[in-house]
Amino acid sequence: MPFTYCGLVPRLLSFRSSSSSTRQVRLRIPIQKTTASPGRISGATISSSFASRTSACILHFPSHRTLLQRQQPHLRPSQSTARYRFSTMASATTFYDFEPVDKKGEAYPLNQLKGKVILVVNTASKCGFTPQFKGLETLYQSIKAKRPDDFVILGFPCNQFGGQDPGSNDQIQEFCQLNYGVTFPVLGKTEVNGDNANPLWTWLKESQPGLLGLKRIKWNFEKFLISADGKVVGRWASTTKPEGLESRILEEIEKAEKQGLLASKAMQPEAAGTDGETAKLA
Repeated sequence: MPFTYCGLVPRLLSFRSSSSSTRQVRLRIPIQKTTASPGRISGATISSSFASRTSACILHFPSHRTLLQRQQPHLRPSQSTARYRFSTMASATTFYDFEPVDKKGEAYPLNQLKGKVILVVNTASKCGFTPQFKGLETLYQSIKAKRPDDFVILGFPCNQFGGQDPGSNDQIQEFCQLNYGVTFPVLGKTEVNGDNANPLWTWLKESQPGLLGLKRIKWNFEKFLISADGKVVGRWASTTKPEGLESRILEEIEKAEKQGLLASKAMQPEAAGTDGETAKLA
């Protein structure tokens, strides 16, 4: 829905939509270090943090919470009308309802992974658990050899734990590939705890709390297992070695196959029928 900018006071924005009168909403933005100069929209100055390359903003309405994700990576200084893509937290029911950003800061729609079993990990390049990259890659290759189209690992670099992933996205990608030969997707840096946590990670924590019902991510390399229909079906602490999860992941893949949820199997009955008909005509 397009909104027309109407004014700005510190941490408070007013928008006017075509379907309602002026509404005020409180805006909370992931703050990143930036040297960007303040931008302007319709003659109103906005702060440097808002003009920086943040991927998502949280709008707080009186009754609910809404994720507001910009379609553009940054605001155009002369732009008077900003268009946004909405995804309400209340409406998110599966893993596939989210679009984190990739290493280039572009949207990475998770619905492209429907029908696969997925292991999600918050990673860091200067942590005592960093050698788990090798274990994750070993796990990835081992399962790919058995079920080539049914499993993927997603890495989410995070610098929240002891500042142990301070590099840029490009530096992180280079580190993973050169030191551990990582071939699974490692997405853009994100936050997993706190006010600016990635909505996906908020959903993961709420879907599968840890020990004693604690939701907070405790350290780097915590792991979440996602079923082929986009539900959280497992969570493990940083100390759990990736290689030890292979049997549990294969079990989840086999379960999805019996339930007819695997994307790799979706077209096989039709293909078999076509081949059979061809043979009959021949």
